[in-house]
Amino acid sequence: MVTDPVLEGLQAYIVGGAVRDELLGLPAGDRDWVVVGATPEAMTRRGFVPVGGDFPVFLHPRTHEEYALARTERKSGRGYKGFTFYTGSDVTLEEDLARRDLTINAIARDADGRLIDPLGGVRDLRARILRHVGEAFAEDPVRILRLARFAARFDDFEVAPETLALCRAMVDAGEADALVPERVWKELSRGLMTARPSRMLDVLAQAQALPRILPGLLVDEAVKADVDEAARRGLPLPGRYALLCLASPQRADLSARLRVPTECADHARLLPIVLDDPRVLAAGPAIADGAASDDAAPTGGAADAPDAADARLALMERCDALRKPDRFLDLLHVASVRQEVDLPAWQRALAAIRGLDAGAIARRYPGQPRQIQQALRAARLQAVRAAAAQ
Repeated sequence: MVTDPVLEGLQAYIVGGAVRDELLGLPAGDRDWVVVGATPEAMTRRGFVPVGGDFPVFLHPRTHEEYALARTERKSGRGYKGFTFYTGSDVTLEEDLARRDLTINAIARDADGRLIDPLGGVRDLRARILRHVGEAFAEDPVRILRLARFAARFDDFEVAPETLALCRAMVDAGEADALVPERVWKELSRGLMTARPSRMLDVLAQAQALPRILPGLLVDEAVKADVDEAARRGLPLPGRYALLCLASPQRADLSARLRVPTECADHARLLPIVLDDPRVLAAGPAIADGAASDDAAPTGGAADAPDAADARLALMERCDALRKPDRFLDLLHVASVRQEVDLPAWQRALAAIRGLDAGAIARRYPGQPRQIQQALRAARLQAVRAAAAQ
């Protein structure tokens, strides 16, 4: 029963993900509410704070949960912004639910706990099916991305054949071409953070949307295995994105086009450098003499050849590991998805280099920048060799 005086007499329903996840036995997240039969003025009089842009959304004065007025929408142009909204007090809950994307996201619960499910969402939850609500799904290309993301999150759900067919028709009609980079990245990044990101890629490929939404991204079985392994290990987003881009020569263009965060773009740029020589990476500071030769093999000894220590130091220099040690160590963790990495050995080498007193070395050669540079690098090489002896 309603005990909140702000909600007394208000037709408010919990909708969408909160209801879906509760029915699936998943932890409760943020709750979204739909209000039927109210006006913006009536909501404001109750103390709700308006925050909506395209349509009226209000924050509860105490819980700060979002309450949106029930609305319908009509297609008025290309892309996900090509809509006009109607939020009159005569809009019913059923009309509001009918504009949603998937049936499992179109279930509501009233204040007394009763389910309102006019579109069969509970049935599809039980059958583990992702199915579009209606033909209006085709009016918003973001829904292709959302479908793929939900397939990655709920990896035991199947996509209804008619929903995939509708997605392909949307791609053929050019709707996917209207997606803006910010929305693509929002959905892609969320999909990468699911338990099985490869399913997102599979669904986008099945919908024939992958080359249209992510041109230049090359996805093979190794890439899909990598992003799933990264998810299993709980790696952060930059590492997962770097593995996603690993097979794509145009990764820099892709990062720029999607306007990904700098950390993600940097990981994607640097990971191929880290993976360039698997022998250097695996052996770490215990790499053997002649590491660059085809017959090289790790020995674990302290008598490293200068070229071996140089290879290690060069990798750290190329990755700016001295200034950004945490990023370099993160990259090593990501690289370990693909190749063997002696992480403790690399940690010792990096700590040894960063422990040097560069100022003291520089003071030995006042006014001699070239000599300072040479002496500093020689000291760093010696520190790497010393770390190998530990």
